Amino acid sequence: MTTLVHGTDTLTRDALTVLQPGFVGTTAPDWLLRRIGEGLSSVGLFGRNIVSPEQLAALTAQLRAERDDVLVAIDEEGGDVTRLEVKQGSSFPGNYALGSVDDVELTRAVARELGRRLAACGVDLNWAPSADVNSNAENPVIGVRSFGPDPDLVARHTVAYVDGLQGVGVAACTKHFPGHGDTNVDSHDALPRIDVDLATLHARELVPFRAAVAAGTKAVMSAHILLSALDPHRPATLSPQILTGLLRQELGFEGLIVTDGMEMQAVAATYGIERGSVLAIAAGADAICVGGGLCDEDTVLQLRDALVTAVRTGELPEERLADAAARVRALAAWTQAHRARGAESVSGAAVQEGTAPGADIGLVAARRALKVTRGERPYTPVTSAPYVASFTPVANFAVGDETPWGVAAELERLLPGTETGSYADSSVDALLAAAGERRIVAVVRDAHRHAWMTEALDALVAARPDTVVVEMGLNEAEPRGALHIATHGAARVCGRAAAEAVVGTGV
Repeated sequence: MTTLVHGTDTLTRDALTVLQPGFVGTTAPDWLLRRIGEGLSSVGLFGRNIVSPEQLAALTAQLRAERDDVLVAIDEEGGDVTRLEVKQGSSFPGNYALGSVDDVELTRAVARELGRRLAACGVDLNWAPSADVNSNAENPVIGVRSFGPDPDLVARHTVAYVDGLQGVGVAACTKHFPGHGDTNVDSHDALPRIDVDLATLHARELVPFRAAVAAGTKAVMSAHILLSALDPHRPATLSPQILTGLLRQELGFEGLIVTDGMEMQAVAATYGIERGSVLAIAAGADAICVGGGLCDEDTVLQLRDALVTAVRTGELPEERLADAAARVRALAAWTQAHRARGAESVSGAAVQEGTAPGADIGLVAARRALKVTRGERPYTPVTSAPYVASFTPVANFAVGDETPWGVAAELERLLPGTETGSYADSSVDALLAAAGERRIVAVVRDAHRHAWMTEALDALVAARPDTVVVEMGLNEAEPRGALHIATHGAARVCGRAAAEAVVGTGV
């Protein structure tokens, strides 16, 4: 086990402590282990770091061989945003599906089982759940990641999700404070702006975060969004008025404040990651998330040195950096204590129903989340191998384009010989030619946001009235087709539930 170098500067150690960097590879590189030995207290994992539960458990064990209290964080929302199952698709439906069912006990059970799987692999901080109220149906980055457009519904399911995760020792990081739902810009690409009054913010955006704080969420993640009513000059991540004034003082949050990824263009394009990180800590953030894109040692050293220099020049108060580092260590101690208790209680421990290893709670939830609308004619289930036409929009950065989605794989399992094609324009001539005499299953994602997709669906249903339409995004467009199936998300289990409905076993 590496120990801290004798005489290591406390300031430098604190600067390392507040960083949550990523890295490349399925084992920890030497540079990362060395920096953990010098004081780095957190590591963020992404899909590129994971190939199996066994490999992930070995990786987290390797990290903790260097430092037993290191925080291992992940962006595992379930649903469309998965890192545990990045190559397969998630075993759990996402927030929109859970919100559509509106059974808080189901949400708690899903979060508990997801948390149990994370804990079993040595992950103890989850950058989830999303507590954003999806009040803007045109939102390009939140959408199905939200429980829905109603603040009270989002609040009760956020609380249930936090309870589920933290009940098995995985710290929840409720995001994206103070609410990313009413935006039509992705903060990965540019700075979103919300220009509503304070009364609206308190009645809508802040409702779930107040509930999460009251429920004891261990962490909150800030959003790179400009809310002019709170701070007309700086995005929330860099705003003392929002992080310290609103979150700390008004809402009374005492846990860890984590930034969203600092390399996202909403901050990086204007401030740069070094100055952005200094301003974030000064504003009240405690941990700097970086590594989704910039994931090397140079990035860690640049941010460490920027924080040290800011303290030495008086731009960043030393006590603010020390307070941030102390909050990181406090959360690490909480997770370490839970790991120890979990290890002691594994043998002979009672397990809550629906959360045992191998429990199919994700599929149960996905089936309950389906909304099936029949067309005017009697529906005839698909009994022979169909043609699946996937209308494919550009994936947002949070979801990524490496996670499979749709129903083709699940239909192939039920109806061997199923064929599929991907389409990205309004013409259906090639689709109809490829399908031939097969039944067509059209799969869409947020059809209401893409005019070309709506045009293609209209043309397809006019030509082939027996077409089945599966909507795997927000269920905003009018149902069309012989059977319209809204899954409320594109997780693998949502595809399975939809496939069952297509063939008639779930209708």
